[in-house]
Amino acid sequence: MIQTILYNRESKPVNVDVPEGGVLFETCSRTELYWGEGELLAQTARHLFRVASGLESPLLGEMAIQGQLKRCYYEAKDRWKLSASIHRLFQSAIHTGHRVRTETGIAKGAVSYPQVTVDMLCHETQDLKGCVVSIIGVNEMTESILNFLSARGATNIILANRNYDKARLMAERYQAEAVQLEAKPYLLRVSDIVISATSAPHSIIHRSDFQGMRTTGKKRLLFDLAIPHDIDEDVQHLPGVKLIQLSEIEQLAQQNINAREREVARCEAIIEEEVSDLLRWQTNRLKYAV
Repeated sequence: MIQTILYNRESKPVNVDVPEGGVLFETCSRTELYWGEGELLAQTARHLFRVASGLESPLLGEMAIQGQLKRCYYEAKDRWKLSASIHRLFQSAIHTGHRVRTETGIAKGAVSYPQVTVDMLCHETQDLKGCVVSIIGVNEMTESILNFLSARGATNIILANRNYDKARLMAERYQAEAVQLEAKPYLLRVSDIVISATSAPHSIIHRSDFQGMRTTGKKRLLFDLAIPHDIDEDVQHLPGVKLIQLSEIEQLAQQNINAREREVARCEAIIEEEVSDLLRWQTNRLKYAV
C-alpha cells in the first residue's frame, strides 16, 4: 500500500528520512512524504490532486505548486526506481493540476498584493519597458514586485531604501539601480511610476516634494502599499498624478479571490473524475496481474 506522512510546521523534523523509492514533496507551506507500492487509496489521491490544483494552498489556485510538484517527482525519479503506483499517482496529479487550471478559472486574476499591483500598473501603462519604475523599501513585498516587474519586461528600475546596502543587495539580483532614500528628489523627478512600501511611522512623500517639478505630459503613477500611508493623500490632486492606495489593491485582490472561490466546485468535479480514472487503472492492473 502507498504510505504517506503529512507533516505540519510543528511536527516536521529538521531532516526527513526519505525511504528508498519515496517522493518528498516540499514547499514553503507543506512537507509531504509518499512511498511504497501496491494499493492506492482514494483519499490519498484526492488529497494530492487537490494540492496539485491549488485548492490546499494559502493563496487559492496558486500556480507555483504545479512546478514544485513536478520538480519533487522528477528528482525522486532520477534518484531511484519508483513503484508503478507512485509513478501513476504523481503523473495523474500533475495531469489533474493542468486540467484544473486550463478548464476552470481557479488561477485567473491576481490575488497577492504584489501581483495585483503589477497587474494594475501594466493596465495603466502601455509601455512598461519605456518607463522608469522606482520602488521604495526593501522587504518581501517589494522583492516580489521586483520579480513580477522583471518578468513583465521592466528594465529601468530604481530601488531606494534608508539602508543603502540592503537596497544594493536586492537590486543586484534584478539588475536594478540602488539609491539611498535621501535621493527622493531624484526619484520623483525621473520616475514614471513610484511604488512605496516602507514601515515608516509617517508619510515620506508629500505634495511639497513635487514643487517646481514638471507635472504635465506623461501620467505619473504612485502606488502607496504602506500602513500607515507613505504618500500624503494631497499628492493625488496634482495635475498628471494618479495615486493608488493599498485599499484599492486589497479590493481587487478580494474580488479575484471571490471569483476563484466560485470555481472550486468545478475543480472538485475534475478531481473526482481523475480519482476515478486512477482507481480504474489500479483495478485493471491488479486484475491482469493475477
